[in-house]
Amino acid sequence: MTPRAVLFDLDDTLLDYSSRVAACWAEAVAANAPPGVSVAALAAAVEDRRAWFWSDPVRHQIERTRMLDAWTKIATAALAMVGHPSPADGRRIAEDFAVRRRGIMRLFDDAVPCLDALRRAGCKLGMVTNGDAAMQRDKISRFALAPWFDVILIEGEFGVGKPDPAVYRHILSQLAVPAAQAVMVGDNLEWDVDGAQRVGVGGIWIDRAGAGMPAGMSIVPSRIVRTLRELHP
Repeated sequence: MTPRAVLFDLDDTLLDYSSRVAACWAEAVAANAPPGVSVAALAAAVEDRRAWFWSDPVRHQIERTRMLDAWTKIATAALAMVGHPSPADGRRIAEDFAVRRRGIMRLFDDAVPCLDALRRAGCKLGMVTNGDAAMQRDKISRFALAPWFDVILIEGEFGVGKPDPAVYRHILSQLAVPAAQAVMVGDNLEWDVDGAQRVGVGGIWIDRAGAGMPAGMSIVPSRIVRTLRELHP
């Protein structure tokens, strides 16, 4: 049975956001490493610091709504690791990284056909995305996504993000669809699947890489898909 409402995550669900993130950092470091600083050492330090920075759930929740500042903190910490503490150089690297990352973002080729098919089937569509309000709005505008959606909820505008139940309850109320008649589609098992299921919404996990469920994972998606084409009614 086709649900009355389908909710979508944005990054790495509709939009290829992360596939070349390490390359963008490496390129930004190579272009902006201060004189006398080893590019290889600084690039390795950036990888170390960004893994550490995003590993803490509380810090992740706080920092993801101010992404340029977060990237500046990562670059500045990496510079300190290689003996060149400089917030100004950290900001320059972060700004270069932001430009490079924005430049490579692309919609997945199955995104618009899926949205179109669901629209034609009479589904209401909602977008639920965590992150920086300005950056998320820029992506939505740049790729002309807004017309497809009845409601768009962005963490940086709403005040809280997935998997907070308030997020799902609010968007369902805006769509006027009960939880049991809605599904959420996303790449994050905690935010998009478990968060949705906790309020009675079906959680569909998109595993584009075909990696399968992580070992020891207790979350059980309502459905697993490799491509959005599998969601066509």
